[in-house]
Amino acid sequence: MIKFFQKNIEPNRKLRSAEIIVLVLLIVGSLVSYGLGFSKVNSSVGSFSFVQTVEMTRDFEMEDYDGEEDTICDVTYRAGDKEMIITYSYDEYEKLETKEITGYEFKTQNGTVLYFDHQDVNKKELEEAYQQVMANQTMPIFNFANASVILALSLLIMMLFSRQFTTYEKSWFMSIMVLATIFSVLFPEESANGVNGIIIMLLYLLDTFLNILCELLISKQSRYNFLVSVLVEIVEIAMCVVLMYRFATMATTLFFWLPIDIISYINWSRHKDEDEDELTVVRRLKGWQEILVIVGIVLWTFVVGYLISGLDIATDFYNNEMLETAIIYIDACASAVGIANGLFIFFRFREQWIAWYICAALEAIINIISGQYVLLILKLGYFTNTTYGYIKWSKYIKSHKEEERLTIF
Repeated sequence: MIKFFQKNIEPNRKLRSAEIIVLVLLIVGSLVSYGLGFSKVNSSVGSFSFVQTVEMTRDFEMEDYDGEEDTICDVTYRAGDKEMIITYSYDEYEKLETKEITGYEFKTQNGTVLYFDHQDVNKKELEEAYQQVMANQTMPIFNFANASVILALSLLIMMLFSRQFTTYEKSWFMSIMVLATIFSVLFPEESANGVNGIIIMLLYLLDTFLNILCELLISKQSRYNFLVSVLVEIVEIAMCVVLMYRFATMATTLFFWLPIDIISYINWSRHKDEDEDELTVVRRLKGWQEILVIVGIVLWTFVVGYLISGLDIATDFYNNEMLETAIIYIDACASAVGIANGLFIFFRFREQWIAWYICAALEAIINIISGQYVLLILKLGYFTNTTYGYIKWSKYIKSHKEEERLTIF
């Protein structure tokens, strides 16, 4: 018997040692990456010299601004692989008629090439342009640093609460986060609405981390998922504000999801399993209830989509009006399914997993259209864990089919 326990303890010790080593490497890697990135961005521009003039052509494909007076409009001019971006106010942009422009090429001491629309460039202008170029060049480094921190946090949670998660759950959780880390480096986000792409990617990574942790806790019938969900809502509201998009989702998050998370935590706490305190009793919907939900989703989609599409909201995240309108209606449908999902979770119905499937599919379409490829990893996590959660809940309901048949709350 003693030998049996020794054989089982030894692999566990080796696994824990390996986890600690990986955790330390992630932390060190993130610190080194941050240091390298900040040193490059804040490095001195040094001496610089004028090289030549370049005739550049305006890239109209990158433009479709139709907003308010305080809208920031970036106009891109190109000549082969040479690129110059000039920022205009909306008034200046409306009066802009030039298709071609003369760019003035400057080269810094370390060989960095910068372009301006005038030749009498002062040191301050050059330093600002140089820092922006350095920020774009070091974006993969900062994305890796941010991803490493979140990956380290993911591993730390799995280590601290290892007894609460199965081997499959820990493997699934860490696999999704590793994929998110890889995608954040391979597919960096561009700046939007005056916000650097590094900040946008950090929000995406936080959204992925918190969402899959929340989903995992739901599949485990744990009421603590609602505490994580509050953080999810805060991050998603920040994303909508930064990107100036998905206002149906933002309104739903603010006025529905945040309140429902709080009252759902209270409701789930009142329905603990008699045998296992960490589990919450769950059940399933009836057929006529499902029909009512579907009708409500269709009505919400068309009404909310129509109202929001009529608003004049300025954003430079999309460059096509038809595309933006399509996103609005898909978003309205996703928000409607999200509300149904929130109610299903509150009432502890198994059908919330079906709503997760639909919502994940709709949001995946939005992510593909928007070029938010790192968020597709989150949708992959949704699809895989939703299947896992549906099976777990179904098994529980089948084994407890006599419990709470007539109760609503």
